[in-house]
Amino acid sequence: MLKNQICFSMYSSMHRLMKLYRPLLADLGLTYPQYLVMLVMWEEKISTVSKIGDKLQLDSGTLTPLLKRLEQMELLDRMRNPNDERSVNIVLSKKGKSLRDKAKLIPEKIFCLSGIEETQANQLKVILDHIGY
Repeated sequence: MLKNQICFSMYSSMHRLMKLYRPLLADLGLTYPQYLVMLVMWEEKISTVSKIGDKLQLDSGTLTPLLKRLEQMELLDRMRNPNDERSVNIVLSKKGKSLRDKAKLIPEKIFCLSGIEETQANQLKVILDHIGY
């Protein structure tokens, strides 16, 4: 039965979670995938396309349009690595750095909107991380 399937519970939960994120990210002018890229960049400041792809488990065909859009939004800069023309460095722009302050409260807001307790959230993350690796 559908209601007994773990995969469906995960799918429907993720769908509901994205509904919570959507208005919060709209205030930042970001989609959820763009937000994930920005999370990586706020940690790294400078990275490469391949490193971002590895962290987010995205291939370059999916990631490149995201990076181009974020560059058009002036949140990051893409430039060829002078030591290796095949590699593209991604650098967080000043505007991208300043966006982090607005985004800092999103995890707390999502946590509050989700209606689960902190211990439940931590347990869920451990379980999901185990499934994902």
